[in-house]
Amino acid sequence: MVYYTISGIRLPCVPSVHHNSSSHRNSSSVAGNASTALSFPLKKHSLSRKIVAGSSSYDSEASTTATSGKVLVPGGDSSFTTNVLVPGAKPPSSTDQLETSDIVSEDPKVLREVPESSSMVGDTSTEVLDEQEKIAVLPDTREKTDKRTVPPPGAGQRIYDIDPILSSFRQHLDYRYSQYKRMRADIDKFEGGLEKFSRGYEKFGFIRSETGITYREWAPGATRAALIGDFNNWNPNADVMARDEFGVWEIFLPNNADGSSPIPHGSRVKIRMDTPSGLKDSIPAWIKFAVQAPGEIPYNGIYYDPPEEEKYVFKHPQPKKPKSLRIYESHVGMSSTEPKINTYANFRDEMLPRIKKLGYNAVQIMAIQEHSYYASFGYHVTNFFAPSSRFGTPDDLKSLIDKAHELGLLVLMDIVHSHASNNTLDGLNMFDGTDSHYFHSGSRGHHWMWDSRLFNYGSWEVVRYLLSNARWWLDEFKFDGFRFDGVTSMMYTHHGLQMTFTGNYNEYFGFATDVDAVVYLMLVNDMIHGLFPEAVSIGEDVSGMPTFCVPIQDGGVGFDYRLHMAIADKWIELLQKRDEDWRMGDIIHTLTNRRWLEKCISYAESHDQALVGDKTIAFWLMDKDMYDFMALDRPATPLIDRGIALHKMIRLITMALGGEGYLNFMGNEFGHPEWIDFPRGDQHLPNGKVVPGNNNSFDKCRRRFDLGDAEYLRYHGLQEFDRAMHHLEGTYGFMTDIHQYISRKDEGDRVIVFERGNLVFVFNFHWNNSYSDYRIGCHKSGKYKIVLDSDDALFGGFDRLDHNAEYFTFEGWYDDRPRSIMVYAPARTAVVYALVEDKPESAPLKIETTSTLVDDNEPEPEPEDAPEAAAEDDAASELVQS
Repeated sequence: MVYYTISGIRLPCVPSVHHNSSSHRNSSSVAGNASTALSFPLKKHSLSRKIVAGSSSYDSEASTTATSGKVLVPGGDSSFTTNVLVPGAKPPSSTDQLETSDIVSEDPKVLREVPESSSMVGDTSTEVLDEQEKIAVLPDTREKTDKRTVPPPGAGQRIYDIDPILSSFRQHLDYRYSQYKRMRADIDKFEGGLEKFSRGYEKFGFIRSETGITYREWAPGATRAALIGDFNNWNPNADVMARDEFGVWEIFLPNNADGSSPIPHGSRVKIRMDTPSGLKDSIPAWIKFAVQAPGEIPYNGIYYDPPEEEKYVFKHPQPKKPKSLRIYESHVGMSSTEPKINTYANFRDEMLPRIKKLGYNAVQIMAIQEHSYYASFGYHVTNFFAPSSRFGTPDDLKSLIDKAHELGLLVLMDIVHSHASNNTLDGLNMFDGTDSHYFHSGSRGHHWMWDSRLFNYGSWEVVRYLLSNARWWLDEFKFDGFRFDGVTSMMYTHHGLQMTFTGNYNEYFGFATDVDAVVYLMLVNDMIHGLFPEAVSIGEDVSGMPTFCVPIQDGGVGFDYRLHMAIADKWIELLQKRDEDWRMGDIIHTLTNRRWLEKCISYAESHDQALVGDKTIAFWLMDKDMYDFMALDRPATPLIDRGIALHKMIRLITMALGGEGYLNFMGNEFGHPEWIDFPRGDQHLPNGKVVPGNNNSFDKCRRRFDLGDAEYLRYHGLQEFDRAMHHLEGTYGFMTDIHQYISRKDEGDRVIVFERGNLVFVFNFHWNNSYSDYRIGCHKSGKYKIVLDSDDALFGGFDRLDHNAEYFTFEGWYDDRPRSIMVYAPARTAVVYALVEDKPESAPLKIETTSTLVDDNEPEPEPEDAPEAAAEDDAASELVQS
């Protein structure tokens, strides 16, 4: 473990491995990844400054500062001169005011009170402000402007053409869209537009300028606040903050006499507040880095502002959004083969080339936002703007992302805006001593199953915070998009708990719908697509909410993709049944049950299934036999043979038929054995019972990629098949091809046949029966060849098919297709046939339609005999366009 020093303590640190293009620091290499430990210098003379309250502009580049009529000294009065208000105006609310303003700017930015909108359909109680209401005039001296703008809202009516059933719910949907348009209008009027509004990190938190640092925090529940940290020896009377009438606390720290920063890079910082719940030290809500010191429980906020020569400079452009997404879902910490917490640097150097080689075009990274509880999988976020310090520094993360872009990989972030950790020491919970600060108060603000806090999406400042958070990761770190976690929980007040969605539209558009949350999702998608046109937005929704992936201007929620969560649940259900009880129609229905014009990301199994207490598909199929029979030098058991065959078939049919994109959690591509178990100690319950831990072991909190790489293990065949699947999609683009037709779902033969693009997929799920001269329908005439065969020996199969065989079409309708070919379909195999785009040849019109059942213990027939005989007829036919 490498450590760096901050104010006399040693903190764990990932070796910094990035190199600025203009300056290369000397480094000593450790396995090609490590550099010298970071050392953050601290100044001892910070207390000699004069403290000026309520005095800075939002402009981080401003060369002058405004001062209030009063000067604060250590221990002095925290009051200050009141804001300048437009004559006759009504003050804005405490949730809307950004800063104390004692100077009226020539180009004022204004805010006003935004009433909390109602989530009830038809509620007309929302107040509309008129010209007589007061507005607070705020200075906006920012010289730097962003030319990007978010297009204005559309009419929001096309959803009724896309789905006529929605017309019965027009009142709800029109109300929803009107709330969205109202928010857009308010943001445009009082914040200068969504582009500026989403840059809250330039107004709150620590803002560096040429003359010093402004720190600003919204904490209306606090009665006193002071900035404390290493820089002032944690003296709560040294840097007392000023509070305006709207609950925004602010202090300006001028540069030291020598021009250096008043807060050195790497200093620990917190805000100390007197709150209704007592004295409280909190990590600033907009902190950009937080670290847990060895041997300590609470985290510390870190003022992170390295010198220019140490900041990572991106070198590679972001890739364009691919037509079809093939996502490798990953977790940096558990991505090592060794039992340890892995680093951004190792992930960059070891995992990214692996992901590229496997054929994926996007990597989705979990647990980026700081989370004090490692075993939460990153979903109990404590510091929303801070990349997790367990894995390294923010600049190390930037280096990782830049390397992915060099390899042509999109980097998607698993972002959590659905809830927050209930941790009061490190996170937002009870930040200002009240439970209604960023969250709903009472039971509505608590998720009883997740034991976490739920945001109030009707609060102006909460919307600013979350929009700015999404913008921060896209702007600062160059992420290429998001997978929004827990969207179902956001959109309904019941959070999808103890609720079965049947598809009845009343389940989506009623009093249980949280309109505020849906409007927020529309706003964040609006911001993402308006400012970052190539960015990808994926929503995790299990409910099947109509309009979820319809563009916002058409009245939709605006996501690019929905995670097709029902597929993984269906495979779990089937894996608990006998093979004889699998129904082909049931599989097809689940895979294809998605809304028209709404794209889906399919996946065979979720990361949750890999956790202790659950099972991956491989473990469901092969169980304890995986421990003893995965080596090629010993015979496989029937359970292993079945498991390997079905593992490949399940993954291919999910990719081929389940959506327009595909996702795999790391390690599952080769059937990773066992489970994930985060390090944990014994838990002592209030009733005296003890829940045993695992002795804080990392043994099960890693990924054994060495198993997939070992050519002498059967895992390798599964991994090679995963590569072949992605190569097939990369070559033919079948996931996004508009031509899709399911020609057979035979419950007797247990065979599924379908077309996607110019490919014909044949799945034989029968546990015993193989079929020779098996006739399958197809659309286009010509010659077909095998382009993927799950029974290939390379993939751990029995090699029962001749890949040099050619299959020629027969004219005549079969399975509602105008043509057909004759194939051999071995038991438990998936075979893909591609149309060879050269001079086609056609077989005679009339052929036998019976197939032969083959005993797998007998010699295999030559599957190409019938097509070759048919090829003797030189009658040609035209290719039919799909």
